Amino acid sequence: MINSPSLSRARTSLARQSILVAGVSATADVLSFVVQDIPVSAAWITALLAIVAADAALATRTKWSGAVAVAAVAVNVLAALLLGGPRGLRLNEAGVLVASYRAGAWLRGVPAGAALLAVIGGLVLAHLARGYTLDWHVVVAAVKIGLISWLVGRYTTSRRSYLDALRRQAEQEEREAQQEIDAAIAEDRAAIARDLHDVITHHVSAISVHAGAARLRLTRTDGDESALRSVRSVEDSSRTALHDLRQMLDLLLGQRPKADREPGLADVPTMLERLRETGLEVRLDTSGTPHDLPARLDAAVFRIVQEMLTNALRHGDGGPIEVAVRHTGHGLDIETVNPFSPRGETRGEGRGLTGIRARAEEFGGVLTRGPRPDGQNWRTAVSFHLGGPR
Repeated sequence: MINSPSLSRARTSLARQSILVAGVSATADVLSFVVQDIPVSAAWITALLAIVAADAALATRTKWSGAVAVAAVAVNVLAALLLGGPRGLRLNEAGVLVASYRAGAWLRGVPAGAALLAVIGGLVLAHLARGYTLDWHVVVAAVKIGLISWLVGRYTTSRRSYLDALRRQAEQEEREAQQEIDAAIAEDRAAIARDLHDVITHHVSAISVHAGAARLRLTRTDGDESALRSVRSVEDSSRTALHDLRQMLDLLLGQRPKADREPGLADVPTMLERLRETGLEVRLDTSGTPHDLPARLDAAVFRIVQEMLTNALRHGDGGPIEVAVRHTGHGLDIETVNPFSPRGETRGEGRGLTGIRARAEEFGGVLTRGPRPDGQNWRTAVSFHLGGPR
């Protein structure tokens, strides 16, 4: 069992309150007993000591509440028998009330009901010992004294249980809210990580291709113009990478300017033109009537195409890349096909494809990938359903 400081303080407070209640009950019962016009005798002293002992038992641990209740009414009956049972005799009324309350507050089920019956039965016997006859007046009086205090104990326990349930519910809701916040933060971080990966790897791959092309062309004798174009493309890709990186960092800090526009599907031809400047053969095939895409989906489509091209550059064998954008009646299909290197894309799903899949699934899209039937080309495709019948 865990003994936290708060639990220890609660136990100490309960023990102090129990001792205080026992002391007050004993004092009240003793004063009520001694002021009565009863001759002092051995029976009187025995009854007085029994009352004090029964009230002192109210300070015991709560698990003994049933036994304490039985002891309280037993002393009431015993004292009435010892003193000859005058009708106006007042014994341990305070102790019986508190004992019945404890039984209702701390006991459950059968023990609680048994303690209540014991208190009521003992009070009936005590009335009979005082000279009353058994009638409904006696029963009602016994039930009134025993049942009301017992019910107050039950009410107190129910209220405490209700408050505990409310506290646990509030704590559970707080934990769930915190989990939702943590999940949202993790999702945002994953999205930002995907954006950073897609943006930086694409441009860095392009920079690598441009730099390699510039190096090769500078070694040739056919002039420096083509090398200059490659160097300029390196510069442009570097600037674009830095700009996109700043956008991602601004988004992370919540400081992104509202005027900035995410690149979308309409910017794909410009991106392909930059790749062509390196000497790569990239073909774009567009068909159908373009849809008016939501801004977030439009940006996601651009990033998906960008990552597809990045994968083709990294894992392909340098052959031509075919990009297809097909606008159908109720959807949008994106596809890239390129010759692949056996050591590249067949090895599984890396971070790039994972990012493509995550972006696609965010908008209900489906990613398919794998080698073409010819065994020489690799196909990566994403399909979006934009409404209407499937």
